[in-house]
Amino acid sequence: MKFRCERDTLAESIGITQRAVAARSGAMPVLSGIKVTAADDAIELVGSDLDLTIRVRIPAQVDVPGTAVVPAKLFDGLTSRLKPGSVTFEVAGDDARISGGPAQVSVRLLPAEEFPRVGSPEGTTVEVEAGPFAEALRQVIPAASKDDARPILTGVLLAATSSGLRLVATDSYRLAVRDLPGVGLLNDGQKVLVSAKGLNEVQRVFGQGTITVTLGEREVAFASEDRSVVTRLIDGDFPNYEQLIPSGYPNRLTVSRESLEEAARLMQIVGEGRDSTPVRLSMSGDGLELSATAQERADAKESIEAKFEGTDMSVAFNPQFLLDGLAAIGGDEALLETVDPLKPATLRSNSGEAGEFLYLLMPVRIS
Repeated sequence: MKFRCERDTLAESIGITQRAVAARSGAMPVLSGIKVTAADDAIELVGSDLDLTIRVRIPAQVDVPGTAVVPAKLFDGLTSRLKPGSVTFEVAGDDARISGGPAQVSVRLLPAEEFPRVGSPEGTTVEVEAGPFAEALRQVIPAASKDDARPILTGVLLAATSSGLRLVATDSYRLAVRDLPGVGLLNDGQKVLVSAKGLNEVQRVFGQGTITVTLGEREVAFASEDRSVVTRLIDGDFPNYEQLIPSGYPNRLTVSRESLEEAARLMQIVGEGRDSTPVRLSMSGDGLELSATAQERADAKESIEAKFEGTDMSVAFNPQFLLDGLAAIGGDEALLETVDPLKPATLRSNSGEAGEFLYLLMPVRIS
């Protein structure tokens, strides 16, 4: 096996595929590597942990076709440090020689015959615009749980609606809901639960153009001409999230999103990034005051100009969850709607598209 390609293109492709490489390979050490297949005028790189598989295809001058599995961390670190220009990759026995400019390195390969066969699912195929879909994923994914002890909550619910597609994620402390009108990804009444980890790679890999989506029984594939992400579906029933959303809110706060975000970051620093140090929002006709107290370490207050309609009240939130919501909603103004200090609050953008994304946040009980 021998091929030549551009260093920058190869390094970028390794960086993308290695995000699917198994962090702990366990009984299958070969999954700590990237499978490289050279044929015709291209090479294909594949990384997989069996739940998530990423493929990237790039142009190359192939002198000798073949397949090899290269340890991912070494492959990434070494290739990115070669000088820009042409890189030559050649297999000799159990080693790969990678050379670029004046440098040449040799890497012991993993057994290619042990790399599992990872294909794409067979099923219904539809096309979606990458831009809006990736933006919707960016908004909802932070609300998904990272605790594998509750696998249902580590997924993002994709559900067909009368107007298009709805994406929902929750970790039981916050809830993100995004509607994509006109996106016919699923059939009427259909819904699937997709790994948030896999969808996070979808929104990173596909930023523009068109994505071809193939929905199988256990997996879903997202592909363009030269890239694909295959991720697993999660079995189980997603929580009945709609009952968590209050039917109305007596209190409405309208505030500059940037100002609120900056003040919340200050409060987070006071708490040294600890979730146990909430940020308190005191709302009244005079505006908004944020405060945080870390016992015997620090405390801070900041007043922000804001418009408040309702009964004066104070409510506290996990600062990181609040910041995640502010980053997700976008726009110049944030609209925070509350019922009382113990019931879920809703954060939205105050722009014309406010109805397409909702971020619900559970308050923190304060004395």
